[in-house]
Amino acid sequence: MSGVKALVFERKELRYAAAAVSSRFSPGAGAQLGPLRLKDIDPPDLPGPDWQRVHPLLTGICGSDLATVDGKSSRYFEPLVSFPFVPGHEVVGALADGTRVALEPVLGPASRGEKPPFDGAAPGDGDDLGYLLSGAVGDGIQVGYCAGTGGGWGGELVAHDSQLHLVPDDLTDEGAVMLEPAAGGVHTALKAKVHPGDTVAVQGSGTMGLCAIAALRRYTAAGTIIAAAKYPFQRQLAAELGADLVVEPGELKRAVRRVVGCRMVGELLSGGADVTVDAVGSAGSLTTSLAITRPRGRIVMLGMPGVTKVDLTALWHRETELVGSYTYGTETLDDGTRATSFALAFDLVRDAHLDRLVSAAYPLSRYKDALRHAAEAGPRGAVKIVFDQR
Repeated sequence: MSGVKALVFERKELRYAAAAVSSRFSPGAGAQLGPLRLKDIDPPDLPGPDWQRVHPLLTGICGSDLATVDGKSSRYFEPLVSFPFVPGHEVVGALADGTRVALEPVLGPASRGEKPPFDGAAPGDGDDLGYLLSGAVGDGIQVGYCAGTGGGWGGELVAHDSQLHLVPDDLTDEGAVMLEPAAGGVHTALKAKVHPGDTVAVQGSGTMGLCAIAALRRYTAAGTIIAAAKYPFQRQLAAELGADLVVEPGELKRAVRRVVGCRMVGELLSGGADVTVDAVGSAGSLTTSLAITRPRGRIVMLGMPGVTKVDLTALWHRETELVGSYTYGTETLDDGTRATSFALAFDLVRDAHLDRLVSAAYPLSRYKDALRHAAEAGPRGAVKIVFDQR
């Protein structure tokens, strides 16, 4: 079997530390000094009969990828990955016969030979992660963080049948590569448990924030959606995707106060948004989320937070719910029907034209340029940067 080109992330502590230092001064600089290298490697072995070889066509670069490359990811993930791994989990690819598929990257129980928690369960369903220790594929929470599967930043990966979704002819490659982040947006919107007429605030208007806005507008009965967006093109997209009011981040507290008609109590609003989606994941954004969410409201953490230091006294005193939104799963809609996040994402990508969020494509050979562009997407007027292996 011939080798393939792939970007390989190795366990090299000194290089990882160098990436962490350099990226403080220049986002994306971890690609220069860190443990990511373009290599010729053997394609991964098929772990079993229910697995397929997938040749990536387009693969996205997401915030968790950048955090890994720049040495900013939490050590929480160390027992959930295996080295060396090929990153890349936002994938539209082709099977050996040319059939296009979109990857649901979570390595669920079925991929490890264990029984899913219920019939028809998505890979991300279930409330016990013990299955991650099972199976022939080796350690890894997702394709893209598992040495045994490969990832989308390489010429070939392997995926279990439960992870693959057929891509219809009416969906472009650019639309299909947006299915994974769109599914994350759907999952967040439905975990938010928005009641009819609720005021919802969204912090961050990068890829995930924009997908969440689109999903909130399509799949919930939210009243006013207030979005914070740093750059003019983000503000335009947020409005087009369903936000009723779009402001700069520094104006978000004032905007929420104006919409709900509450007072100030110190640095916090006396009331606030019923739900806040935090698609940033920083100490500053979480502090703001606590300040603008009403007592007994809900904050949904969509952005990967890493290691942060936040005063949680307001969370305790105001009895605020803080909920994580990691990937996707099986959702229950307002009418009682059930569907997976990915199934709902197909309609969201089509109807909201999320293919337009793909801003630039690079070959693997230009990975340093691609990662720098992704790290500087906002200032450069971009949203989603992808690798193109077509």
